[in-house]
Amino acid sequence: MKKTKITLIPAIDILGGKCVRLEQGDYSRETVYSDDPVSQALKWRDEGAEIIHIVDLDGAKKGLPVNIGIIEKMIKAVGIPCEIGGGIRTCETATKFAEIGAARVIFGTAAIQDPDIIQKFLQGHPEKTVLGIDAKNGMVAVKGWLELHSVTVKELSAKFAEMGVIRFIYTDIATDGMLAGPNYKEISNFCDNVPTAAVIASGGISSVENIMELARLGKPNLEGAIVGKALYSGKISLKEAIEKLR
Repeated sequence: MKKTKITLIPAIDILGGKCVRLEQGDYSRETVYSDDPVSQALKWRDEGAEIIHIVDLDGAKKGLPVNIGIIEKMIKAVGIPCEIGGGIRTCETATKFAEIGAARVIFGTAAIQDPDIIQKFLQGHPEKTVLGIDAKNGMVAVKGWLELHSVTVKELSAKFAEMGVIRFIYTDIATDGMLAGPNYKEISNFCDNVPTAAVIASGGISSVENIMELARLGKPNLEGAIVGKALYSGKISLKEAIEKLR
């Protein structure tokens, strides 16, 4: 099977102004890794990150941006692309993140509740539009992973690919933050379901070998992998992993 090039994307999740990681999206299972998100972003940049994945967990829970000031400082400090998610449920909010310099804006819950929000943002920012699909047992999770929706992952992804979304982030909640390896089968199926769009995998990555295995899936539209807890716990060195993947 032909390997595909996978870009390693370090994640910074912000809760209460601090860098944290959650296990399986559970807000009660939180580990704080840094009190300074800006310094953390600079660390990942200096270790070779090409893009940083930033999530406002407070925003995801409340349904509106909470840490936008911190995120703007991060974007300006690092000088590399940043993709932003968490609490982006209106076109106005998405536009605000685009205006402060976000390279990509990630929609989640809003996509299910009001698809017109994404359609409107797509018209002005097609390259910045990302749909984050959080999955559990083939179903879509919403509101910061606190609820399961009746729509399936397959139905939702196909619908928005047809609408014109060119990039998806697929997160498997069952593996996220557990360091037990990605759900390769579901990632592969997801890539096949949106063959014309780029896919970024998230959840469960605990080693460079996990990332190599994603590359060995041979999916040409699988462009990246988001890594969080494995970096913070020291299981993966970002600098060494990037060099190995080259």
